[in-house]
This record gives sequence, C-alpha cells and structure tokens, in this order.
Amino acid sequence: MVRQRVRIRFCKQGDLRLIGHRDLVRTMERVFRRAELRLGMSEGFHPKPRMSYPSALALGIAGREEVMELELAEDHSDTEILERLRAATVPGLGFLRVEHIPQGVKKARLRSNTFEMKLPPERIEQAKTQTALLGAAETCPVERLRGGKAVKTVDPCRWLERVEVESGTLRMHLTVPGQGGASPRDVLTALGLQDLENEGCYLTRTRVELES
Repeated sequence: MVRQRVRIRFCKQGDLRLIGHRDLVRTMERVFRRAELRLGMSEGFHPKPRMSYPSALALGIAGREEVMELELAEDHSDTEILERLRAATVPGLGFLRVEHIPQGVKKARLRSNTFEMKLPPERIEQAKTQTALLGAAETCPVERLRGGKAVKTVDPCRWLERVEVESGTLRMHLTVPGQGGASPRDVLTALGLQDLENEGCYLTRTRVELES
C-alpha cells in the first residue's frame, strides 16, 4: 500500500475564517476528493483520513500560512499535488506549498506563532502605550470568560516574546509550550483591546514556526 506523507502550507482567509476547525477539515476532504487525490485512511470500523494540523485556528481568526500534514494513498509529485489542489479549491482557501516528508520523520510540532491585527486609527495611540507597558511587564494575568463568567486565569507574559504596533498594525509573537499557553485573544485582553473584534477587526496568524 502506498503511503506518501506530505506537508502542505495553505491560507484560510475571507469569509472562510468564520468556520470552525471541524468544518475546515470537512472542506479539505471535499477539496481532495474534487482534486482526485486519494487520502490514506486509518484502520478500524470507522476509518478517517490520516490528516493532522499542528495547531488549529480558533473561529474568526484568519491564517496566512497554515500547516497540515497528511498521507496520500497514491504517489504524486509535489507540483502535481499543488496544481490539483489549486484547481479544486474553494474561495478563501489557498494552497501555497507542498513538500514530501521523508520516512521516519515525526509529525510536525508547533514552536511559535505570530499574529497581527489592523487597528482603527483612533485606537493606535492607546495600543502603542499599552504594548510598551505589557512588553516591560513581568506578569499580567487575565481572565478568560465564557458566558460572561471567568473560567480560567492566564498570564500571557509567560509566552509573549514580542508585541508591537507598527504602521497601524498590532503584531505579537507567542511561543507555544507543551501544554496550555496563551492565545492572541489573551494578549488583546491584557492590552485592553478585546472589544476590537466586535468592532469588525480580526486577527490573522501570519506565521507558524515548527520545531526543527
């Protein structure tokens, strides 16, 4: 049986950022069927495609260069896979690169993320002041809310490597621990900018760095 492992870089933008990860996975499966690329399947009574994502995007966040790994049941060149996917894709889902994964290489593990958000002009000075304060702080615990109630306390300073405002855009670089960690929305809360998503602003993950 052919089991060709590949790593694919793709983008999730436009209205597609408004679907959750499970819907994205189902969309990917349909695109592969339309591209006539047969996926490798797991064994057992309910076989599923051998497809994995080092880090799923939260609902409402766009991705400029996301990562997925999968197995194909047929052998194709990187170029052919990329061309077929681009011809079969849907609006908002773009395929950037395809590379074969050598035999014996473990699944990709996430090391860090970079996010950005375009700021409204009237909030830029506030954001500059708050990013300077947060960048100099040793700790800044925030409450995660669900249904208006606090469910968890997180300190984004533990994982925030860099935060800045440049040319009207907020950028943050977060390392990823083995478990837990801070989300970009935790950083927005620490900056007092958590309301911006309700005002039409949205986060974009611009870079996904993997463990070497």
